[in-house]
Amino acid sequence: MPNQSRPKVKKSRALGIALTPKAVKYFEARPYPPGEHGRGRKQNSDYKVRLLEKQRLRAQYDISEKQMARAYDRAKKAEGKTGEALVIELERRLDALILRSGIARTIYQARQMVVHGHIEVNGGKVDKPSFRVRPDDVVMVRERSREKHPFQVAREGGYDTEGETPRYLQVNLKALAFRLDRDPNRKEIPVICDEQLVVEYYAR
Repeated sequence: MPNQSRPKVKKSRALGIALTPKAVKYFEARPYPPGEHGRGRKQNSDYKVRLLEKQRLRAQYDISEKQMARAYDRAKKAEGKTGEALVIELERRLDALILRSGIARTIYQARQMVVHGHIEVNGGKVDKPSFRVRPDDVVMVRERSREKHPFQVAREGGYDTEGETPRYLQVNLKALAFRLDRDPNRKEIPVICDEQLVVEYYAR
């Protein structure tokens, strides 16, 4: 499991992106890295720029370095640009799609929903956030979990505040269910990343 001991607001400021809705207002008020020297000018080497971009992508999906490296290895074998294939590979994770669907408010909550056994795919329970959803797979909250408070909030659209649902998903929040219609296109995926820098990091 990725280490979540570092406060998410501080982590957001260090990476230059808001990782949770709560972090947005703090990030807007203090758009510089945390710490005593956060506002000072820093010399950025090419390596450091690429490392930061890799860490930003990792943080947005809340994955470990090992998971990131595996996703990169799979992306290298895919057709087309490796960077775009990497982001698409990560976007097909079960926890990421639960977040995009509006069933969860943050990637951290989405991960918890899966780990605690509240989610099923094509009628079978799945408790691995890294499960890779395929086109035409149907994901839904299990019957026994639907009356729990987070899912009641989701059903009423309480987490669906980040803009319109990506076109690659068919979502029915009232039923707490969605289907992956097709593989996403990179330009449709709402993550902040220059994925070419991530490729250069791993190809060094």
